[in-house]
Parts: sequence; structure tokens; C-alpha cells
Amino acid sequence: MEIEQILDLIYPLPELSKLKLQNCVKEVNYPKGHILLRADKIETTIYFIRKGIARAYANRDDNEVTFWFGKEGDTVLSMKSYVANQKGYEDIELLEDCDLYELKSEKIQKLFEEDIHIANWGRKFAEKELVKTEERLISRQFRTATERYKELLTDYPHLIQRVQLGYIASYLGISQVSLSRIRAEIK
Repeated sequence: MEIEQILDLIYPLPELSKLKLQNCVKEVNYPKGHILLRADKIETTIYFIRKGIARAYANRDDNEVTFWFGKEGDTVLSMKSYVANQKGYEDIELLEDCDLYELKSEKIQKLFEEDIHIANWGRKFAEKELVKTEERLISRQFRTATERYKELLTDYPHLIQRVQLGYIASYLGISQVSLSRIRAEIK
């Protein structure tokens, strides 16, 4: 997915503003297994996934809990670092070799001050991330594991072929045995 498409998915920008933002972005590539962002660190880089898949997880009682997957077109960042300039709580691991667009936080903050269209783009980005987080929280609190799995299949149909089942089970808040049972019931 090209950077223009990704930016427009968040919020359409006038061409001049889009060019300013694109000029601050560079392409980078990292291999499968690379830890892109680290917990307990203020992260100063934002990534957009051109090609590949990533997961965010936190360590809890010597156990990794996956709480987010990112695919082509998604943004990868520590929201806590981005918004509050504080240490994040998540590690973000690449689950495939990834082509990414990289944007430094200080550059985007400067653009927010200089260009109202880019500032509005940033606001829309934060609003969309808030809604996604809210939907995830509501799903986890009020839907059964089977309903959450079906929702995952609807929202991310190719994820099952691209991600280890252990990560998917963790994301759903269930064991791999429960996930296997749910998958057998649905077929």
C-alpha cells in the first residue's frame, strides 16, 4: 500500500499538505521477528505498514498478551509516547518481513504547528485510534470468545493464515485449546 493511500485512509489532505507530510516520510525494511517498538521507552517514531503484519503485546506474569494486530495500511506507534511523550507499555513485533514508512514524531509535531490541514489529519488519526480502542474494549467485555473470533474473521479475514494461533488466542483472551474448539464448531 502506498503512503498516499494510507494518509488518505486516515483523513484526506489537500495535495500541498500531503506532499509536506510525504516529504518527511522514508521507507524502511525490517525482518520478521524484529522488535519495532519497546516497552518502557519513549518512542519517537511512527510507522505505517506498507507490506507485512505486526503485533503489539505486553508482558504479564511471564506471559505475553497480544492486544493488537496491524496489517497493510495500519499505523504503528506507541500512543502514550505520541500523545503524552511518556514511556509506552507495549512491545511491537513484526510477524512478517515488513516494508514500512517511517515518520519521526518531532517532524509531525512541527507540521501540526505549521499546517492546519495536517493538524486536522493528526486529530482525525487520534480520534480513529480512540474509537478502535473503545471497540476492542467493548468487544472484550461484552462478547463471548466465539463472537470475538467471528468478529476477527470478519475484520481481518487473512489474519488466520498469517499469524500463529497462539497469538490469536492471546488476542482473544482465551487458551489455544479453546480457540481450537471454537474453530472446530464454526467449520
